[in-house]
Amino acid sequence: MKSQIKCKQQIAVLDADPAILKYIHRILADRYSVSLFTEPEELCQSLKESVKLDMLMMDWDMHEEDTSEKALKLLTEIRALKPALPIVMFTCSADLKDVVQATRRGATDVIVKPFRKADIDLVVQQCLEDVGKYGAGEDSQAKEIALDESTSLVVASKRMREIESQCRLVARADIPVLVLGESGTGKEVATMFIHKMSARSQRSFLKVNCAAMPADLLESELFGYEQGAFTGAVKSKPGKFEQCNGGTIFLDEIGEMPAALQAKLLQVLQDGSFSRLGGRASVKVDVRVIAATNIDIKVAIAQKTFREDLYYRLNGFTLKMPPLRERMEEIPILAHHFMRKVAAKYERDPLPISPMLMKALASQTWPGNLRELENTIKRYLILGSEQSIIEDLNPTQGFGSYQPSADETGASAGLKHLVRNLKGDAESVAISQALEGTGWNRKEAASDLQISYKALLYKIKQYDLYPPQRRPLGVGQAVSLRRAEGA
Repeated sequence: MKSQIKCKQQIAVLDADPAILKYIHRILADRYSVSLFTEPEELCQSLKESVKLDMLMMDWDMHEEDTSEKALKLLTEIRALKPALPIVMFTCSADLKDVVQATRRGATDVIVKPFRKADIDLVVQQCLEDVGKYGAGEDSQAKEIALDESTSLVVASKRMREIESQCRLVARADIPVLVLGESGTGKEVATMFIHKMSARSQRSFLKVNCAAMPADLLESELFGYEQGAFTGAVKSKPGKFEQCNGGTIFLDEIGEMPAALQAKLLQVLQDGSFSRLGGRASVKVDVRVIAATNIDIKVAIAQKTFREDLYYRLNGFTLKMPPLRERMEEIPILAHHFMRKVAAKYERDPLPISPMLMKALASQTWPGNLRELENTIKRYLILGSEQSIIEDLNPTQGFGSYQPSADETGASAGLKHLVRNLKGDAESVAISQALEGTGWNRKEAASDLQISYKALLYKIKQYDLYPPQRRPLGVGQAVSLRRAEGA
């Protein structure tokens, strides 16, 4: 019996109200080992004594300023003692700004009072599932949350744990969300995570890039059109908002949306209705809108390129994705994550990332953020040359930085020639593999190799590369073939 009790996961609950403690104990005690505290000092002393704990639940009365500040100080102190401990806070405030303040101080989740048994069960299950997968120790804070077969949210820093908590909280609020951040910071991944954590997760998730098409085409894409609305409209077609009814629509690059469409989007956000292109009837939909942009929205509003009223409608909550240079501690985890992802895509074995290459990766500022890092790892997998990647990342510190003296020049000329030939051979093989891997789709191969299309054409000509069915015959082969035909 004692052994069975020890196997139970440990949950501590802090609340000044004995009735609430008794209620939570009744809900959880049959499945977990529950410790109850009415005094913060008693809880902190217990944590300092290194008592094993899998989860903490504590009260935070946000309406009383003194009590709220004390709770925030306590939360900060607990985070210093147990950096990765899941902490759920009880509050009477449904204000999202208060909730976000709690997550920024280290709360994993928030439950609004009065809560029900189902609320407690759900949040405990989610937090302890994460503990089971990723651990609650200081060395077990990195995790990858799979969103689909090829996409995961990687959480391996304090900033990203805050982002994860904010996404979980805002997912339940079912309000518009505006995701801000530089290009390549993972705005779409965060949006997918919000959708997956929301009550709409079993419904459609559709993405529309507002910068990828002209205004007329974007309007018909979003809102659909009626028969005869324009030349070629032979029958009516529903738009993304209708297709996504009940689900989530992701409007990427919202800052590039034309002004006329901004007004129509504002109407959808206000009353959930719109008219198809060329139509008069009003269409009613229930769609959650999440928008993202890498532009400075405040500047766009000042320049009259983005509607201020639309900004306030979209800004039910703002999520700011940090650039990679502000979470450099994640680079080793992200590098291995991208290596596994790219290797699976190209059906190859992952390549090892040596300490020297990792040091080169960690020395970059990554203006292209996660996307640039992923492309670098992809290039490494395709080329198979760690040396080339290090030289690209640190051209003044890599293998090619050695400059011979005048006395060495003549003696090393033969070696230089040999190295140049070997490098050319390796480049030729890498380009051939990339071309064969894409079925000789040269644009796709250029993208995989991270070189321009024009540069790839030059290399194909330089190395005399041809697809199998178009490879020219050598002189001997041509003569043999003519003799065979003559025979």
